[in-house]
Amino acid sequence: MKKTKKGIEVSIAASIAAQLARVEVVAAYPITPQTHIVEHLSELVANGELDAVYINVESEHSAMSACCGSSAAGARTFTSTSAQGLELMHEILFIASGMRLPIVMATVNRALSAPLSIWGDHSDIMAARDTGWIMLFCENGQEVVDSIIMAFKIAEDRRVLLPVMVNLDGFSLSHVIEPIEFPSQEDVDRFLPPYNPLYTLHPDKPVTMGAYAMPELYTEAKYAQEMAIVNSKEVVAKVMEEFGKKFGRSYNVIEAYNTQKADCVFVALGSVGENIKTAINELKEQGKEAGLVSIRLLRPFPSDELISALKDKKRVVVIERVMPGGAANGPLFHEISSLMYLNGIDIKMENYIAGLGGRDILPESFIDIFNGVIHKGDAAKEKNYDVIGVRG
Repeated sequence: MKKTKKGIEVSIAASIAAQLARVEVVAAYPITPQTHIVEHLSELVANGELDAVYINVESEHSAMSACCGSSAAGARTFTSTSAQGLELMHEILFIASGMRLPIVMATVNRALSAPLSIWGDHSDIMAARDTGWIMLFCENGQEVVDSIIMAFKIAEDRRVLLPVMVNLDGFSLSHVIEPIEFPSQEDVDRFLPPYNPLYTLHPDKPVTMGAYAMPELYTEAKYAQEMAIVNSKEVVAKVMEEFGKKFGRSYNVIEAYNTQKADCVFVALGSVGENIKTAINELKEQGKEAGLVSIRLLRPFPSDELISALKDKKRVVVIERVMPGGAANGPLFHEISSLMYLNGIDIKMENYIAGLGGRDILPESFIDIFNGVIHKGDAAKEKNYDVIGVRG
């Protein structure tokens, strides 16, 4: 197996991953901190290093609309966005998933205005989490590269035919330089064959896509779409397994770290997992055991895997990078706690909001959280969630 390893900015690595996947159409609008991805893709196309059509559009709404058109015409399609850009294309996200178009999008997660912030958190993706897209989350640059390549194989599988978002944290991941191993083009070609669409738009054979649905049909159409995304988890797991056998880096829909002996386990999404692991290692040196469950696949929700990982734990600490927006708790906490309740699993759960608008979350914060949670014992909670580092 041929491969190269180099130190490279993660955003640039993401664009190279799209190049290795032999994308045929890129329609995108630049927005911080995603800009470097599509900027480099435009250079690759302009220099003749990527045989693709690059569509310059006037907004993210148009970018996703163009992606829907190109995917419906049978082209392997890629785009990228962040924050307000993701929300501007919100309307079209539902069309992409409802029409079963296997578009892949790198979403560089960023805080939403107002107040204006260009820095990373999960406000944007949590506002779009129920749009019918498969959603992968990455902890480091290597996962970004590998996930983009896997995303096309997942999306284009005839059992799936759904769009996929690959999520990476803005700046704290997108703009750092990391050592990344790139597979050869030949190996990627063997793993990811050319896209063979089931149905396409073509003037010689006119068809209708996304047609008007009367009330007698709409429920059945949405139910079929829902079953497709629920059942896609099996395909995601198999693609991850196949990728591991081919390239030597294995992935799972959730990843457990030091959970076997730990009664208290953190649950988190994205790059913050690396700081949590550092905290876990420091706690271990103090004779204390904590664990981490990193969610790689948010949609479809990995219910069975989370039940298996958490059912025997005494405490679960859910870390989120988004304000609840008036809800009782953060969105990830809601999903996990309802899952545990409906399955009759009694676990003490804590919810912490951290890292909003790009604020640093140091390992010491997670050590303090762990010590505070353990110290509380069975004491009643004073409030539904805590915001780490908030100044009065």
